[in-house]
Amino acid sequence: MSGGDRKQAYFAKLAKLLEEYPKVMIVGADNVGSNQMQRIRKSLRGKAVILMGKNTMVRKAIRGAAENNPKLNVILPTIRGNVGLVFAKDDLSSIKKTILENRVAAPAKVGAIAPNDVIVPAGPTGMEPTQTSFLQALNIQSKIVKGQVEIINDVKLIVTGQKVGSSESTLLAKLSIKPFQYGLQILTIYDEGSLYEASVLDMTDDIILDKFKSGLQNVASVALALRIPSIASLPHVLKQGYKNILSVSLASDFTIKQTESLKAYLANPTAFATAAPAPAKDDKKAPAKEEKKKEEPKEEEDDDMGLGLFD
Repeated sequence: MSGGDRKQAYFAKLAKLLEEYPKVMIVGADNVGSNQMQRIRKSLRGKAVILMGKNTMVRKAIRGAAENNPKLNVILPTIRGNVGLVFAKDDLSSIKKTILENRVAAPAKVGAIAPNDVIVPAGPTGMEPTQTSFLQALNIQSKIVKGQVEIINDVKLIVTGQKVGSSESTLLAKLSIKPFQYGLQILTIYDEGSLYEASVLDMTDDIILDKFKSGLQNVASVALALRIPSIASLPHVLKQGYKNILSVSLASDFTIKQTESLKAYLANPTAFATAAPAPAKDDKKAPAKEEKKKEEPKEEEDDDMGLGLFD
């Protein structure tokens, strides 16, 4: 097959996928090898289809498909850099989970941009005592324990977005630490004409409900401040109106059922006072009986003592 035929086959395949699948994930493929890509394709088989290609060809194919479906034009600005397309019909959350499960650990290569913070944990390193100077050059405090170097405290060696230097890369290699994970990175999602970020897939029902409540409170606050009737502010208006009726009733001769008891209390508070309960009679007698019981043995003891002395 000639180059022209391959391009036509690619355009036809992409156009068919855009027509068949309503959802498209635009994914970044930096640092993803061919073997890893094959594993991802295999794990997504039956759930989604991955299509890679040159950006110029992808844009041209999308423009051609957009003639019949203008909504596809919103995808064009996202085709930048080393990206690919994942076409799906099913739940995107499960597809995202599958993609994340296929990330692989990788060492920190010199010159690479760190995708996450790298923290070297405290503890034994297995390095010989002669390596302490190497750690000192990186401002890492260490000590010698049982013939090997031990790091005293956790150290943040690399910050997200920082370029990995030769010293950091060498140290991580000596410690056998692979701090980075690489795989397909979901950048943007197209869903039947709409674009949204991948973070939307992490939203749960509770998060959506909390955001809805927050929006409803904001609408109610604005409506109350501007005195504009709305369904959101109606409960607050009714509650405030009820409070106003109670206040007017208590301050005037106008009485309603809800304020009868309050007015009666305000007119004669002493009538609602309750007397303190009197102590029970049994409680008063009980100590006396106990005292008598205690005194009786003393009298017997005195009598015995007196008889004994006179005898």
